[in-house]
Amino acid sequence: MDNLDKLFCVQCGSQSLILKKPDGDTHVRTICQNCNHIMYQNPKIVTGSVCSYKDKILLCKRAIDPQKGLWTLPAGYLEINESIEEGAVREAYEEAFAKIQIVRLLATYSLKHISQIQVIYEAKLLNEDIKAGIESLEVGLFGWDEIPWDQLAFESVRWALRNFKERQNSNTFDVFNNPN
Repeated sequence: MDNLDKLFCVQCGSQSLILKKPDGDTHVRTICQNCNHIMYQNPKIVTGSVCSYKDKILLCKRAIDPQKGLWTLPAGYLEINESIEEGAVREAYEEAFAKIQIVRLLATYSLKHISQIQVIYEAKLLNEDIKAGIESLEVGLFGWDEIPWDQLAFESVRWALRNFKERQNSNTFDVFNNPN
């Protein structure tokens, strides 16, 4: 955070922010000099899924940046008060009006360079009734040999698709719903 003079404390609204390592901490943080509130910055969590239907995989062509016009899995940022699984289901619906059932955890990816954690599930598309949502230009179901590998939006999409292929029909990483 280089422009502290343009930021306000989320606790008290003051513009008296400084960069300082709090006592007992290991990192420099943004601290309000008025109320001593520490404004932590944490990685963003992305959730999504590799959704399959009759040996085909759901892909969405992005209608927004970054990577507008390229293909991706239905995925996006986790919302406050939402489980990771709920977020994956919501993203599939928002991007492709897809109704899915989470099968198991497929992979987690730690993208340090952009402070992002991605949690990707394997999911079953409950029917082929899909259409582009507001964040998609188009959506489609692709056989493995039909995937537009040279038009994928992110390297993590490639990783997830390959993990899906390698682990297909295995029962590792089953998801158990939290009873609470």
